[in-house]
Amino acid sequence: MRLVFMGTPDFAAVSLRSLLAAGHQVVGVVTQPDRPRGRGMKLTPSPVKKLAVDHDLPVLQPGRLPDEEVMALLAKTRPEVIVVVAYGLKIPPAILTYPPYGCVNVHASLLPKYRGASPIQAVLLNGETTTGITTMRMDEGWDTGDVLLMRQIPIDPADNFGTLHDRLAALGGEVLLDTLAGLTAGTVKPVPQNHAEATYVPKLTEGDLVLSWADTTAALHNRIRAFAPVPGARTYLHGEILKVWAARPGKGWYGLEQAKPGTIGTVTKEEGGGLPVRTGDGVLLLTEIQSPGKKRLPILQFVAGNPLDAGIILG
Repeated sequence: MRLVFMGTPDFAAVSLRSLLAAGHQVVGVVTQPDRPRGRGMKLTPSPVKKLAVDHDLPVLQPGRLPDEEVMALLAKTRPEVIVVVAYGLKIPPAILTYPPYGCVNVHASLLPKYRGASPIQAVLLNGETTTGITTMRMDEGWDTGDVLLMRQIPIDPADNFGTLHDRLAALGGEVLLDTLAGLTAGTVKPVPQNHAEATYVPKLTEGDLVLSWADTTAALHNRIRAFAPVPGARTYLHGEILKVWAARPGKGWYGLEQAKPGTIGTVTKEEGGGLPVRTGDGVLLLTEIQSPGKKRLPILQFVAGNPLDAGIILG
């Protein structure tokens, strides 16, 4: 199909790569403006822009929509469909209704559950055991459009944001290709969502990253999974941020039965090591942590250079 692609992060770049590999005619790419990143805050192009430039595709980077250049691109190229994947800006009606097949979106949840900006983190935070990809024909709402295709995958107990993100990104590219093929063949028909079953997850905040040790062990473990490998769940040690990258539920009390939530015990060397921390209902073993300005380290390496006395309270 002849299409315009709109997307920004790595998740979207996977779908664009799938479209190109399948031979679809991408006549233009719309992505977010370059943003300052890194310690030097150097302007950096999005992953989608990098991929588009590598394939000599026309790239537009409006700060808002509708945009004169974008509308001119549509008028010039007459795309059959606009594909939108994690673009980041609201798509106005003038664009939604422009191509014959409308705007097709790839969303990383089983709609209508987990509409919004952070569905991958949300399913991990909530301890879900399944998730998936939904393609939909976009309307003016946030993830409220009619469903085109849906595919489900299991969430492994060992999954974190990084591993689940990558599997969903790959699945998104596959489901997108099947959706476009089905639209062309007339075998894929829009099905309205059941809005009564909808849930919504907003953009994450700094507060979402903080571990509250009075929570259950399962909830704390899920929060750590949801924010690894970026940006990292966090607590406080001696008033400084301590990032927690990996953990596992403890199999006992490790001498912390009567301790307050957040109290640490003596590091155990079992199963590669763990720092016991009292939670609201048990013990969580921290297995990989990072102090400010330092490398992230397995717990046994961390305590070799930074001894931690039992009885210290995190948070």
